[in-house]
Amino acid sequence: MTQAKVVIDGVGKIFGSGDEAIEAIRRIDLSVQENEFVSIVGTSGCGKSTLLNMIGGLDEPTGGEILIDGEPVEGPGRNRGFVFQSYSLFEWMTVRANIRFALEKSALAAAEKDELVSHFIQAVGLTGFENTYPKQLSGGMKQRVAIARSLVYKPSILLMDEPFGALDAQTRGMMQELLLKVWEDHKVTVLFVTHDVDEAIFLADRVVVLGSRPGLVKREIQIELERPRNFEIVTDSQFSEYKREILTDIREETLKVMHMEQMAAT
Repeated sequence: MTQAKVVIDGVGKIFGSGDEAIEAIRRIDLSVQENEFVSIVGTSGCGKSTLLNMIGGLDEPTGGEILIDGEPVEGPGRNRGFVFQSYSLFEWMTVRANIRFALEKSALAAAEKDELVSHFIQAVGLTGFENTYPKQLSGGMKQRVAIARSLVYKPSILLMDEPFGALDAQTRGMMQELLLKVWEDHKVTVLFVTHDVDEAIFLADRVVVLGSRPGLVKREIQIELERPRNFEIVTDSQFSEYKREILTDIREETLKVMHMEQMAAT
């Protein structure tokens, strides 16, 4: 069997210490294969974003380890790209300049950088907006810039934390289809955190459901829906069954959280 792209081995995370310590994640074991698209869902506060931050090297586990291509994660690296819900664009830079900024420290020649930037501008459907500033763009277009900027230096892993959460339903659907096309064309491993169960199923090869805090893997569901996918797949009976299973899991965890809160209040 080929080595997994990402291995999360017994990872735990505690914030603070002593009486103020909060156990965000107890023990997560998870493997992600190269070019796999994995969605991560769960109740609020179950550690989804914390897990993504640790994979990205933005935070450190307090237990266990995370391996990428067999090597331990010891901080951020250019083998990982990050896309957040906030666009984090430089308002004083054009679309082209925002994307090119990610290549600032690259040893590539200027012409190669320009070629890469042009390629990803086209890939995310922003041809004609190269010299436009962020304030002139819609939310969906800003997120396209953020995706292009995260891919332009060709990371092998893309970490996405609620990237479409602030978009309206129609724009969100279009961005999901765009993301799938970019993923299929550029062969990158994706870990995608979302609260939207439909979105998780539509995008993923596998959906990982985390239990309520302290987070751990409650269930992994292989999504065996044909690719390429379009919006009509949400009417498929198998899609509905996946959704029922995942929502049942999340409801169970939500009820646990409510019960614990009630107990703490008495």
